[in-house]
Amino acid sequence: METPASTQVATAHHSALSPLREPLFRSLWIAAVISYTGSWMQNVATGWLMTSLTSSPMWVALVQVAVSLPVFLIALPAGALADIVDRRKFLLFTQGSMVAAATVLGVMTLTRTVTPQILLVFTFLLGVGAVMNDPAWQSLTPDLVPPQQLAAAVALNSAGFNIARAVGPALGGLVIATCQGTTTGSGRTYLLNAFSFFGVILFLYHWKPAKTEQRHGASTFTGAITVGLRYARQEPRIRTVLVRTLLFSLFASSFWALLPLIASKFGAEGFGAMLAFFGLGALGGAGVLSLARRRLSPDAVIAFATLAFAVALCGLVRAHSLVVASAFSAAAGLAWISILATLNLAAQTAAPAWVRARVISMYVLVLQGGLALGSAVWGAVASNSSVQFTLTFAAAALTAGLLLGPWYRLRQSGLA
Repeated sequence: METPASTQVATAHHSALSPLREPLFRSLWIAAVISYTGSWMQNVATGWLMTSLTSSPMWVALVQVAVSLPVFLIALPAGALADIVDRRKFLLFTQGSMVAAATVLGVMTLTRTVTPQILLVFTFLLGVGAVMNDPAWQSLTPDLVPPQQLAAAVALNSAGFNIARAVGPALGGLVIATCQGTTTGSGRTYLLNAFSFFGVILFLYHWKPAKTEQRHGASTFTGAITVGLRYARQEPRIRTVLVRTLLFSLFASSFWALLPLIASKFGAEGFGAMLAFFGLGALGGAGVLSLARRRLSPDAVIAFATLAFAVALCGLVRAHSLVVASAFSAAAGLAWISILATLNLAAQTAAPAWVRARVISMYVLVLQGGLALGSAVWGAVASNSSVQFTLTFAAAALTAGLLLGPWYRLRQSGLA
């Protein structure tokens, strides 16, 4: 017996992979995964290169500062710009600037003219390009898929990022290991990163977006920021997303802050394996999330995923074998994508197109700010107690945060 056409359409709309049937989304998704992979390769190369240029812990630590600082400085301005200018042209500019920065850094590294100061400057510039790119980039998704497929598309975007998170560092390490010397390997990795942007650039160059609704509220840069902040303050749905994102990122940051210490007993190979399994769990989570949304409300999805993440934290720190630790890492990856994809979808649907990039920039700022602040706090706690106590406490706090759910319900925010 044949399935009715209406049922086939509904099934396609709810399939985890259905957005990949859309040619525009599929092309951009593949290009984005390649670009993300290049960026993760560069992150590995930068860390190794800085340690070869100087033995100072301060300079090595400043690499992470150069990566994170642009988020706090320009996330909101980036969202405002993306809402008041042509997003396609804006993205072409940001992508081109990152190609130029990665190319110059690669050439300087290969010619051995790079210094710790120059490396930090270009790392910061690439971070600026990435932050400027992000709000406009995420705002494209609703323009590439039908509304029924937006949830699956957001999950696939998160899965693609986590695929690159798992593959990129391994490829970057392989390039460096197969070259004679860290400088040569890092230089080639930077050039590969520059090349990885061209898929996205080609897509944007040939893409002809449909006309969007007229911008509202402000046409100036400062006015756009003011209007965006006022909109977020007055709109309950956006406040809900930001509060829930901050709660999760503050406590879940303990995973990233302490994962190297957890993996230290398994060696560098174990650390890489745990990262890879986290990425595989996130990839599988995209499919699980699609099934979960058919039966559960967004609040229930976040509640179950939060409990799973808390269990993964407790299990990771008590695992005595790499197999068990990798399994808990995969569970953490599945829970991570379930939570952040749901919150990201809420951020994208909580505001109309004319202010969408500004809302996404606030979401990114709160998420990254919570991860940065939480990492510092959990690192300090672990320094004065133990890793096991810290992750157990973080898991308990993460679970307790669910008690605020009745006051900040995503179902009430209109996501469901």
